[in-house]
Amino acid sequence: MERKTVEKPEDASLLKVLGNWDVLALGFGAMIGFGWVVLTGDWIGSAGTLGAVLAMTAGGVIMAMVGLTYAELTAAIPKAGGEHNFLLRGMGPRWSFIGSWGIVGGYVTIVAFEAVALPRTALYLFPDLNQVRLWEVAGSEVYLTWALVGAIAAVIITTINILGVKLASAAQTFVVLLLLIIALMLVVGSFTGGSTDDMQPLFTGGAAGFFAVLVVVPFLFVGFDVIPQSAEEVNVPARQVGRLVVIAVILATIFYLITIVTTASAMPPGELAEMDIATADAFGVLFGNDFMAKVLIAGGIAGILTSWNSLLLGASRLMYSMARSGMLPAWFGKLHPRFRTPINALLFIGGLSFLAPFLGEAMLGWLVDSGSPSIVITYLLVSIVFLILRRREPQMDRPLRVGGRGKAGLAIGGAAVVLCVGLLSLYLPGMPAFLDPQPWILFGAWWLLGAYFLFRIPTGIEPGEDAEHRLLEAINRRADER
Repeated sequence: MERKTVEKPEDASLLKVLGNWDVLALGFGAMIGFGWVVLTGDWIGSAGTLGAVLAMTAGGVIMAMVGLTYAELTAAIPKAGGEHNFLLRGMGPRWSFIGSWGIVGGYVTIVAFEAVALPRTALYLFPDLNQVRLWEVAGSEVYLTWALVGAIAAVIITTINILGVKLASAAQTFVVLLLLIIALMLVVGSFTGGSTDDMQPLFTGGAAGFFAVLVVVPFLFVGFDVIPQSAEEVNVPARQVGRLVVIAVILATIFYLITIVTTASAMPPGELAEMDIATADAFGVLFGNDFMAKVLIAGGIAGILTSWNSLLLGASRLMYSMARSGMLPAWFGKLHPRFRTPINALLFIGGLSFLAPFLGEAMLGWLVDSGSPSIVITYLLVSIVFLILRRREPQMDRPLRVGGRGKAGLAIGGAAVVLCVGLLSLYLPGMPAFLDPQPWILFGAWWLLGAYFLFRIPTGIEPGEDAEHRLLEAINRRADER
């Protein structure tokens, strides 16, 4: 019987075309999606103005701790796929698959979320958008014209990513600049039309209110890890790439805090709770003009596009890396012959985002909730492997060494582990973020599919720098035996 050898699916490399600003725009833009437009009123209502600020700050600290571990590992192992390579080297193939599958699941759910959020936002601007009723999903009516807005956007964004990472990055930069202008306008509007009296009460809901805000942190901040996914396409020093990871997290935290404070200054929490899209309506009140509410909606659309674009890029690179190491079918590792982009991975994820709007608006909450635990699982594993590699490979080349060579680096890694465990515990029964059945069904379906691939990975392969090579050899031996 002729032996069928499994090799890396594509010898051609990704193109190194991304500079400092490109990388920062990808990471920051990935984190600033649509949540800040629709959820800010809920945060203020749940925890009060200062309570929401403290919860978001705490979330930013958690993500900064995790981001520091990513920063060191990205600088030390600058390969496409980020977590996939960190875990492969420190914990072996199966743990690498679990971490990679978790973050891919988080990315895919948010990409699909943005495909549903876009027509939801467009409906605010065009009230007559709902035409040609198709069906109803979980009490949510789906209209053809509404769904086509998200589906057509999925085709456009996927096409942009296929045509090259530089084009995708240029589009990202333009839209991120619009987001920064909106943030500046929020500050100006708060100073000229806001009132500190409207920020009362500063605290409400007690611990439950605080945690109600904290549990959305994984969803809001996922995206800084897109930077490691694109590491092979970055044309800046490895040390600088690591720094950009942390800078992106800090900028996103500042953006969310600006949104909370400025929105709270526009009107009392009771009125915010009655608004359809609280941040947009608050923006209109601050400037005394309904047109300005529509301007902020444009910023919300910008956030949708930046998050969608970045996470599509990140998910496709991670699936490409998993295919390159034999964990997923080689089909996912095919690069476009001209543009050197992982075309099949992009088409797969783009196809899912094309279908998502046809499942209706009820999918919004389910997608957010189902992806968050998977994201935290991956962050926890990366934090653990940071500690493992510090102990096992102290002499590994680390262009960026977080906390120096002493115990400070271990303390940062340990803090990241503890904080991730705490965050993950919030999703357990009896805790504030315990999920409804539908998100758990989506979560379970994703991991059931992952289990099929996980148990096809050969056992007994030790972690290390050449783990990917040894994994491919083991897969080839298995194929030969069959």
